[in-house]
Amino acid sequence: MFDANKAQRAVEFIRCLKHTKGQWRGVPFDLLPWQDSIIRDLFGTVKENGYRQYNSAYIEIPKKNGKSELAAAVALLMTCGDGEWGAEVYGCASDRQQASIVFDVAVDMVDQCPALRKRIKPVMSVKRLVYKPTNSFYQVLSAEAYTKHGLNVHAVVFDELHAQPSRDLYDVMTKGSGDARLQPLFFLITTAGTDRNSICWEVHQKAMDILEGRKIDPTFYPVIYGTPDDADWGQEENWYKANPSLGQTIDIEKVRNAFLSARENPAEENLFRQLRLNQWVKQSVRWMPMHAWDECAFAVEPETLRGRLCYGGLDLSSTTDVTAFVLVFPPMDDEDKFVVLPFFWIPADNLATRVRRDHVPYDIWQRQGYLKTTEGNVVHYGFIETFIEELNTRYHIKEIAFDRWGAVQMVQNLEGMGFTVVPFGQGYKDMSPASKELMKLTLEKKLAHGGHPVLRWMMDNVYVRTDPAGNIKPDKEKSTERIDGAVAMIMALDRAIRNENPGSVYDGRGILVL
Repeated sequence: MFDANKAQRAVEFIRCLKHTKGQWRGVPFDLLPWQDSIIRDLFGTVKENGYRQYNSAYIEIPKKNGKSELAAAVALLMTCGDGEWGAEVYGCASDRQQASIVFDVAVDMVDQCPALRKRIKPVMSVKRLVYKPTNSFYQVLSAEAYTKHGLNVHAVVFDELHAQPSRDLYDVMTKGSGDARLQPLFFLITTAGTDRNSICWEVHQKAMDILEGRKIDPTFYPVIYGTPDDADWGQEENWYKANPSLGQTIDIEKVRNAFLSARENPAEENLFRQLRLNQWVKQSVRWMPMHAWDECAFAVEPETLRGRLCYGGLDLSSTTDVTAFVLVFPPMDDEDKFVVLPFFWIPADNLATRVRRDHVPYDIWQRQGYLKTTEGNVVHYGFIETFIEELNTRYHIKEIAFDRWGAVQMVQNLEGMGFTVVPFGQGYKDMSPASKELMKLTLEKKLAHGGHPVLRWMMDNVYVRTDPAGNIKPDKEKSTERIDGAVAMIMALDRAIRNENPGSVYDGRGILVL
């Protein structure tokens, strides 16, 4: 049910505050339509007992839309205007400096409001505002989650949730911390992030599920402003859809200039998409357009490939990291596709540590069968050799390409098993033709990878380095996470193309420039 009086009371409290930045400083905080809607919904929607229905709000919106001002206003409202004795309100972010951004706005708002200024005692040494009439406070916290147990939370304002280094602080502050309060509020406000294995992506997915009707949670309030990944990022009408404050707190000319700069410099495109259009992108400079990769998730049935000729790519990486072996099956006719069948291994003893350290769901992939483990704390190469030998009883592995580094013994063992093993350089000369061919096949939907989640994650991690001649190669140092599967696939694809097209498709038409 909706209580219009409670909604109006919250709006009126915020209207008593003033803006703090630039030309808006000193101007009364008259909520913009999108802000007004959020505040009225949050504070006016109540249960039958009169207490708030929503205890969690997830607001995802591009930068410069007035996010910090709204978050500061909500923090002050929960501290001073919610009628809660001894309210504990915490401002959280990835680090103390980030959390202080919203806090400093709140301090400035208090300084400009005589009624609050005489009732609030600032303790700046610990970043705390104490509201004396109810002995309540608003204080900054950072990501050292292990120190935060035992808090009696009335409200949490999470700024830039996407930047959280782990889920620890989020879990500590939202799981049970407000149980002693009648109507706690967890106010999460953020721009889209880059890590789809993060707590922010998890909450984003929940918000999308609720907005699109896949899930129901009457206590969770989702708001997402953004542009779909497949929308035209150069259309101004899409900018307005993603930025509800565009034309008011955001100058359209500044967005136009940012777009022109991003259009001329591919390195800036993803930043524009993330910060201006609120799209979840993987890294600042991304090679593979993942919407095109996802369109190649044609079903791959291993049993139907029995007896087929194929080519392998082997990237051993480090013994403590992910080892990848990828088979590529050439098309059997003009209507067929290149079929990709990947396999991955990680040391069993390191699995839990890697999940915590890398924030990557290796454990889930292992349970689902997409990732295998070998005993001990290093990858057991003998196990992999036996596995490849067994694979060859099902498929006809004509060649295996490998990175020369660190593979001497394993190569000798594979050769002893009768495999043809081909060294494959990691420089521009060897990597560029097949890398460009992989992009071409993907864009033309002539590749079938079955949507394998580990391979998709690795493809989304790939950063490529370019030489003055326009040749490219995957760059393991620059790429955000593991790319071993992508490298192994490129090597296997190269051998498939060269062997199935005598004289080489590259020699016939020259190097593709994409």
